[in-house]
Order: sequence, then structure tokens, then C-alpha cells
Amino acid sequence: MEKHYLTPEGKVQLEEKLNYYKTVRRPEVVKRIGIAREFGDLSENSEYDAAKDEQAEVEAEIAEMESILLNAEVIDKKKIDGNVVSIGCKVKLYDEDFDEEVEYRITGSSESDPRNGIISNLSPVGKALIGHKKGEKITVKTPGGATIYKIVDIEV
Repeated sequence: MEKHYLTPEGKVQLEEKLNYYKTVRRPEVVKRIGIAREFGDLSENSEYDAAKDEQAEVEAEIAEMESILLNAEVIDKKKIDGNVVSIGCKVKLYDEDFDEEVEYRITGSSESDPRNGIISNLSPVGKALIGHKKGEKITVKTPGGATIYKIVDIEV
């Protein structure tokens, strides 16, 4: 089974989301299915079909969240070496191509949110950064081409 790296905060958020899906979303969908059933012939009942599709989506989400939590490795920030980029670190980089500083927090893929500067350890940038130290230059190969970053700072 694949390990899922989670920050302590990410684990709590995922547990809360799972609880919400089990206690709120699932009963809502079951209720919708019951109401749709009352409309009559199920073979031509679009409300029933839509509710059943939604039920399948909710159950798939629940199964995925349970699997992630079952295979989760929670990152202990006390054990992170602040001198080397690793999962759980915040990294400040200087992008030589755009002459600007960018900042990323590196997490497991379950928590990544690139639009908000949270990248996965499996992303091209995350993968390239892991194991490197402050002051090092790295080249990241992305679909858009190679980018050179200098690691300016590492925070735990």
C-alpha cells in the first residue's frame, strides 16, 4: 500500500471531512434516494438516477479518505531537520527565470494545494527539492521546461 504523508493539521482536517461525509452527506443522499423513489417508475426516474450517482460518489470519497487515513504517516515536525528540505518544510526559493522569490510548503499528495503554495512531495518541484540544503541551486524539469531555483530558506 502507498504511504500517505500528512501533517498533523492535515490529518485532523481529513478526519473532520470524513466525519462530515459519514454523518451529514451520506444521510442526505439516502434521504434524496428515498424521496426520488416515491416519484414512481425507477427506470425513467432521473431524480433517482442522479441520487444514486451522488451516492456512489459519496461512498467513493469515504473509501478514499479511509484508505488515506489507514495508510497515513503523520509528519512529526520535531523530527524534521531544518537544514534539509523534506516533507513538512516551508521552502523559500529564488526563481532565476522570473527574478522573484516564491514560497512552498511541501506536504504529501493528499494535502497539496498548488494554488495556495502547498505542493506535493511527488510534484516535479517537490521531488526536486527534497534532500537539498539552503544555498543550493536546483534545476526542475516541468512540462513547461526547465526552471532553476536557489534555495533561500528552509523553515520547519
